[in-house]
Amino acid sequence: MSKNTDVVVIGGGYAGVMAANRLTQRDDVTVTVINPRPVFVPRLRLHQLVGGTHDAVVDYQEVLAEGVRLVVDNATRIDAVGRSVMLAEGDGIGYDYLIYAAGSGNAGPRVPGAAEFAYPVATLEAAQRLRSVLLDTPMGAAVTVIGGGPTGVETAAELAEQGRKVTLVCGGVLVPYLHPKARRTAHKYLAKLGVNVIEGPDAAVTAVTRDTVQLGDGRTLASDVTIWTAGFGVPDLANRSGLSTDSAGRLLTDETLTSVDDERIIAAGDCAAPSNLPFRMSAYVAYCLGAHAADTLVHRIAGEQPAPIDLSFIAMCLSFGREAGIYQLGHKNETGMRLYFSGSVGKKLKEFACEAGIEHLATEAHKPGSHHWFKDGKHRPQLLAAQRDNTTASVA
Repeated sequence: MSKNTDVVVIGGGYAGVMAANRLTQRDDVTVTVINPRPVFVPRLRLHQLVGGTHDAVVDYQEVLAEGVRLVVDNATRIDAVGRSVMLAEGDGIGYDYLIYAAGSGNAGPRVPGAAEFAYPVATLEAAQRLRSVLLDTPMGAAVTVIGGGPTGVETAAELAEQGRKVTLVCGGVLVPYLHPKARRTAHKYLAKLGVNVIEGPDAAVTAVTRDTVQLGDGRTLASDVTIWTAGFGVPDLANRSGLSTDSAGRLLTDETLTSVDDERIIAAGDCAAPSNLPFRMSAYVAYCLGAHAADTLVHRIAGEQPAPIDLSFIAMCLSFGREAGIYQLGHKNETGMRLYFSGSVGKKLKEFACEAGIEHLATEAHKPGSHHWFKDGKHRPQLLAAQRDNTTASVA
């Protein structure tokens, strides 16, 4: 009789749920997911939660396989030697294998005053808090969104569409992934919504106060509500547990997503740094990495050599309120093509992408092993080769 294998998954986001669901294809594997909240959060919707057009939660019954056990708690430490995960509200849970899919959240702003006076949106609780603040803030109040990535653009657009006075501050190029032609379209949509866009190196934020935002060129912007969307941070759980991490705190792994410290620990999603060359943080990448992490674990249980990850990020989509969107197709080197879809078509494709993420998880729950993804082929091997050459050159 074969021995049952206990697998613990830390994190119930896109990566963790996909990995947990995919593992149910084996009858001799018991899967437990540890997550701090009892609902699944589609983070692609958090800007809509801030704007009041979506609640940004999904019941786990819709996306998690029936046989997976959900423990609502916070993981506080991983004991790799003892193969257990310590919990905030309990003694701990033992495991044979661990999938580290702790995800990402609010980045700690290094700008003076930002932590005290700016509101993040990267987690459900942060977005709910900001929503509450905005409900108590007059519509004519000045709102400043800091960060020119997808989250900043979508949050600014969502609020401006409701008639709020919004300034979007970007200390670089607006959404760098976009092709210049698509970026011009993005500027057009933001202008139509009334968003005042301030961008470029001189627009880097140097300080935030209770009612102002200060820029690198000396300008001071009046701001009744300041929203911080400049980047994501990962939990420090791996680092606190004595596991090897990169400079951002992601778990260091090989190309199979296996920890460089322990072959019984496998990482997936935003908190993984395979070969110290992490993938782009996104929902799509997260659930694809979750699927590959599960495949790696299945191979290890069977005594087989797992395959290296092969994944291509081929598109980015943005919403500009509820009436327009941009769906940007990309090359395998993660640069935008000239080809993109905008307007109502872009909006529909964006909505489709949001729904597809949930659908992929639900499908995997009922048909484990069914999820497939676009492959990279040559680009990542080239990046890895360049990384090795740089390391060799620096040592020499």
